[in-house]
Amino acid sequence: MTSTRSLCPYCGVGCGLEVLPDQGKVRGDRAHPSNQGMVCVKGATVYEALDRDRLLYPQFRETLAQPFRRISWDEALTRLVEQVQTVRETQGPAGLCMYGSGQLQTEDYYVAQKLLKGCLGSNNFDTNSRLCMSSAVAAYTQSFGSDGPPCCYADLDETDCAFLIGTNTAECHPVLFNRLRRHHKAHPQVKLVVVDPRCTPTAAVADLHLAIRPGTDIDLLHGIAHLLLAWESVDRAFLASSTTGFDAFREVVSHYPPETTAGRCGIPVDDLRRAATYWRDSHRVLSLWSMGINQSAEGTAKARSIINLHLLTGQIGKPGAGPFSLTGQPNAMGGREAGGLSHLLPGYRQIANPEHRAEVEQHWGLPAGRISPHPGRHAWAMIEGLEQGEVGLLWIVATNPLVSLPDLNRVQRALGQSPFTVVQDAYFPTETTDFAHLLLPAGQWGEKTGTMTNSERVVTLSQAFRPPPGEARADWEIFAEVGRRLGYLPQFAYPAAAAVFAEFVALTAGRTCDMSGLSHGLLANQGPQPWPYRSIGKRLSGEPQRLYSTGRFPTPDGKARFCTRHSRGLVEPPDPSYPFVLTVGRLYGHWHTQTRTGRIPKLQQMSPKPLLDIHPRDAQTLGIATGDWVEVSSRRGQIRVQAHVTQSTSPGTVFLPMHWGALWAEAAAGNTLTHPVSDPDSHQPELKACAVTIEVLSAAVQSPQCPSRAALRTGDLQESDLPSASVTRRFQGSPVAKHLR
Repeated sequence: MTSTRSLCPYCGVGCGLEVLPDQGKVRGDRAHPSNQGMVCVKGATVYEALDRDRLLYPQFRETLAQPFRRISWDEALTRLVEQVQTVRETQGPAGLCMYGSGQLQTEDYYVAQKLLKGCLGSNNFDTNSRLCMSSAVAAYTQSFGSDGPPCCYADLDETDCAFLIGTNTAECHPVLFNRLRRHHKAHPQVKLVVVDPRCTPTAAVADLHLAIRPGTDIDLLHGIAHLLLAWESVDRAFLASSTTGFDAFREVVSHYPPETTAGRCGIPVDDLRRAATYWRDSHRVLSLWSMGINQSAEGTAKARSIINLHLLTGQIGKPGAGPFSLTGQPNAMGGREAGGLSHLLPGYRQIANPEHRAEVEQHWGLPAGRISPHPGRHAWAMIEGLEQGEVGLLWIVATNPLVSLPDLNRVQRALGQSPFTVVQDAYFPTETTDFAHLLLPAGQWGEKTGTMTNSERVVTLSQAFRPPPGEARADWEIFAEVGRRLGYLPQFAYPAAAAVFAEFVALTAGRTCDMSGLSHGLLANQGPQPWPYRSIGKRLSGEPQRLYSTGRFPTPDGKARFCTRHSRGLVEPPDPSYPFVLTVGRLYGHWHTQTRTGRIPKLQQMSPKPLLDIHPRDAQTLGIATGDWVEVSSRRGQIRVQAHVTQSTSPGTVFLPMHWGALWAEAAAGNTLTHPVSDPDSHQPELKACAVTIEVLSAAVQSPQCPSRAALRTGDLQESDLPSASVTRRFQGSPVAKHLR
């Protein structure tokens, strides 16, 4: 059998895959260091979506009221280039926006940065990583002087205390959780602490589950620090040699004594002391976090508060220890390295830094001053720009913001008045294509060769094993052709993706994310490699690579900074009109907005429809039983879903999966309810918590919801085949492990 080594296009674990094109199947790559042959149900079934509902040809329409018509690539690119030139002449570069995705390969990201930020002079490039990891980026940068998780997956096998906060790892990063769980079960002395308002499959197997009130993460973390200081369980030598700001931090946490902290968090004081005791008694504490921390109006401060505990105890830069953010998307890390946020440039550079801009301009062969010194529009600012008539062209690539952005009613109104929206995607339809003027068909996983970087900074070359269908093209090729048509021939004369990567890694030389020794050829021959991987003094293959093992950090004085912020709590706490806190999240069987997983029958059967998890006490008060239709309302909109009465959520908190948009269910998009208020440092919206009210619907007003209509369209399922109670199985036993193979 002929096989091709590839990379799973779903979460940030970065699992290696072996693709068997002749059989139309994939299996885990045993040689890949990140998953060691394991693969979850999404990765195991990914091949099935390759040929379903693909966007095969460019399409265009003058207005949103008209139907699309097929056009040639030449016409499509001509229209796009003309619109770019018109906007530059009438509104300036600030009128151009591109919104990308962690689904893009690093080569795609890099060419897009060069086109937008360099040649066109617009820093208005942002991605859905803004909704995912931007708080972690800001936290690492503020605390350490640079982005970049300091840990690696080998730490999962060496820790003696895993502290998981704001992450349902069992469902969202299942291969990693399985690895950690094996270590946990094999070593009884290893402690697993999970902080989550819900009793998720992750929390169900913890030694200690802290079901804190939503929005009290900083209170908890400061409360643990208060106890560690009271017990003198700190690393004084590390504090003196490697940190700054300790005295101010100590003053802040003095206001979080155990009784006060436990009361705010809604947990027993003994559980708070137990968590602090685990930190005190452990020599290798590994903290893991994801969306539950980052998606907050104080997400940066939350992440930095986790880092504070590691600085306080010297738990960083050594095996089994450190603050480890788990990225949500397969190449969110690569995007950060390539400058894929509106305030960044390639190589972990900052747009606001004149030396950084000059270095990139020189590398790109552009005149001095071409890159604007002002950070561009982040994701939500693009929506505001459409509302204010300041955005003349919005180019959306490999993402589906009409499901994933907050306050969807407002997003729909803004996109409805966009003068010119380009959607570049592999699939059609999506919720976002309804708002496009120009559709560009893109190749996806398996149809283009390029690199991605996972959560542990391992760079993998994902090899193409088939050509794109129809007239689809690789994303970087589309960007490069636009650049050439705009007159920038020398900047975009790439013969292949390998040349793009070579140019990019040269720009990382000397940076924290130094990859200057990597190439497509090296990755193809030697396999995945973590950075730093410099062009001189290459490390030995397979050696675990951790940052900051010397206790020195990339700050002006070489020291890490303590965060000294108090907890502010939720932006929108519950009140008598909206008495519940809604939190949204992910299910094991689906991925983001179902653009790919919704078209795979097995995954549709696992989770066929969205359900609202509600605690029995709240359900009894409202007269709700499992299966009842309810209307959930916030200050921004309403949805209608069926209720699932369960002990898995805390009283006062309800949970809704975020995967269902209008294409997959009627009036059930969770982000109809969420608000766009964001973190002042990271600009990441508080997607995890908003205030809602719940009303039971009578039979006469229940919506005829069809949660599987896309699957029905493929002819693979019948309505009677969908088990309405399947979601409840998530909380029985260990539902994730049985799907790992």
